[in-house]
Amino acid sequence: MEHDPTTLVVQRYLDELARGEPSEPVVRALLERSACRLRRLCVLFLARSYPRLMKPPMSLEAEDLLGAVAERLMKALREARPTSVRQYFSLAGQHMRWELNDLARRLDEQPSVIELRDDLALAAASSDTGLSGDGRRMLAAIEGLPEEEREAFDLIRIQGMTTGEAAEVLGTSESTVKRRLRRGLDGLAEALDDLRPRGEAPGGRRRASGP
Repeated sequence: MEHDPTTLVVQRYLDELARGEPSEPVVRALLERSACRLRRLCVLFLARSYPRLMKPPMSLEAEDLLGAVAERLMKALREARPTSVRQYFSLAGQHMRWELNDLARRLDEQPSVIELRDDLALAAASSDTGLSGDGRRMLAAIEGLPEEEREAFDLIRIQGMTTGEAAEVLGTSESTVKRRLRRGLDGLAEALDDLRPRGEAPGGRRRASGP
């Protein structure tokens, strides 16, 4: 089992939970075996979406966030029973956002400027704390994506998985995941086109200035 990919090992522990095995030992083992991926998500969320929390007075580090999220998951998994790796990491991401939102509220941050770029769409998806009206529009646009496109966006742009890892979680091919992500990004670009800097076309290209 030590050499199994994380996804396969996590699924085995989820299967044990579904069969009604003693939950606390299984949950602890589940958290231990998924800790590397959870820590990677913590790093991504902090660096890309909540950099303010990494500075004084909070000075939050990934290990601190991981500990808090693990505690939240321990409590949540007493009742919640995700049946797939997809559901498990979705639950983890949700609690990660809640924890970061709680910390951000304590700092009472002021709204920040958000650019409409593919690589910054993550910030809008991860937190609604202190967002401007434009930021809330981005959140609504992401939530309004079709389920398959929203899942691909979440796994890759928010949770930081590769397309191969996302394909494994979703039970589909890597090319399908890429198509879903591209459709999602295209949909966001269309819905939020008025937020682009003047003269910039979708994908960050400059529009032609004239005939």
